[in-house]
Amino acid sequence: MTFLNRRQVVATSLGALMLASVAGAAIAQDKPTVRFSSVVSETDIRAEAFQRFADLVSDDFNVELYFGGTLVAQGGELAAMQRGNLEMGIPSPQDISNQIPAWSIVTSAYLFDDAEHMQEVMASEVGQELYAMVEEQLGVKILGPLYFGTRQVNLKPEIDVQTPEDLNGVTLRMPGGDAWQFLGRAIGANPTPLAYSEVYTALQTGAIDGQDNPLPNDYNMKFYEVTSQIVLTNHLVGFDLLSVSLDVWNDMTPEQQETFQAAADEIIAWSTEQHLAREAELVEFFEGEGLRVYEPDREAFRAYAQDMYLNSEFSDSWPEGMLDAINAM
Repeated sequence: MTFLNRRQVVATSLGALMLASVAGAAIAQDKPTVRFSSVVSETDIRAEAFQRFADLVSDDFNVELYFGGTLVAQGGELAAMQRGNLEMGIPSPQDISNQIPAWSIVTSAYLFDDAEHMQEVMASEVGQELYAMVEEQLGVKILGPLYFGTRQVNLKPEIDVQTPEDLNGVTLRMPGGDAWQFLGRAIGANPTPLAYSEVYTALQTGAIDGQDNPLPNDYNMKFYEVTSQIVLTNHLVGFDLLSVSLDVWNDMTPEQQETFQAAADEIIAWSTEQHLAREAELVEFFEGEGLRVYEPDREAFRAYAQDMYLNSEFSDSWPEGMLDAINAM
């Protein structure tokens, strides 16, 4: 029999731990690191979805998650992926349309009826045609559309809004950029660009009359504290594109690509379900906070908006027959 004293036992144990640590580090180094950047907060439903994604692909990839725009600023994810400075992100359709004008079709008001219609379209030949443009022209692989809510009009003045004409003269904060500003005009308002972080104060002081966002955003930013009503215009189904650099995608084995896509499909379905449930809950919450929440004449809004888009330069770039194909679905 061999007897070990305490010093030998400690030395043996430390040696085993060091070997295990070295082996673990070697395994980690064998897995590619994928950096994911987003402006969503760590408490956002999507943040939990991204963590689920990281867990689902952890056998093959080391996914590093960066929230709140700490790695790449809002609107910069697409360019960062194109330059090779970022592996994954969720660029908006508006970001893509800045480089591919044909994509402005999916940024137009009242194109999609709801989240289900949007997902059906993006899974169809129409969506595959749009995705192919992004791969060929931008070098980015789109894994799927990530729904985050339908945009509604949130106002401070206590006015009754039933048609776009009722928003005439209403100063509505919209994100910067031509596509966003045109969207504001397409629902009858007087849009003005303003940083997201400044909206609460602007509403509080009366510098703006309102803003548009999905209901979860209104809750997270506490806009309900300084407004009187939410008009359920449903003018834009909000979604980003869960994407990965095409170089990273092409470096994967077919099995890894399958795992990556399956994980994306799973978290997109989960996140969509969570957002739809949250939107339903928030209508009751806002009413409880004293806000008037109601539906206007959506058909009047839809007709007004689509007429504006079809008579604008935006529709000049839309692929022939695509609008009819979307409407048919």
